[in-house]
Amino acid sequence: MGNVRFHLAMSQDGYIGGIGEQAWPAHMRLLGWVHDLASWRANAGLEGGQVNDDDQVLREATASVGAYVMGRTMFDFGEEPWGDNPPFHAPVFVLTHRPRETVTKEGGTTYTFVVDGIGSAIRQAKEAVGNKDVRIEGGASAAQQALAAGLVDTFELHVIPVLLGGGVRLFDGIGSDSIELERTRVIESPVATHMSYRVLPANGQPPR
Repeated sequence: MGNVRFHLAMSQDGYIGGIGEQAWPAHMRLLGWVHDLASWRANAGLEGGQVNDDDQVLREATASVGAYVMGRTMFDFGEEPWGDNPPFHAPVFVLTHRPRETVTKEGGTTYTFVVDGIGSAIRQAKEAVGNKDVRIEGGASAAQQALAAGLVDTFELHVIPVLLGGGVRLFDGIGSDSIELERTRVIESPVATHMSYRVLPANGQPPR
């Protein structure tokens, strides 16, 4: 069985996004490092790009992913820019309180809207992928809910050398119980520090 994982960019002071009018500037500052990478450009149908440690990290972040889970805010934010051939090329399960019929796009992307919580979304994603991984694409709320429910196996943070001074924190709202982690890898580059973690079993039980 594959892993449930997420990969998120974070500022040096712990924010993964901005709020209100700062949402887009924060998004660009935290994710701008990917836009010149060869793997990102190839997935967007573009040529060229840098091949370096950051590119390898990005390649691994999307490798062996069979389905995605994301929050409704991220979907609403990205549906139009992603266009008719979104970059996922796989089933996407969207957490929402607003029911909607499944949307089928080009390239193998389907959006299924899940109204009964993170557990149901991840269960449906696992059923769709077999032995491949399920990636929680964002935003913070989806990752927080999955962590709090013990549904995350691994995650990677891309820490960007910037201080945003405010915004959305990843680890708010995950409950009062401690979550033990094992840091499995650190890769440093001029644009980011990539840190990988495994979520350790709680009370002898594997995360699920």
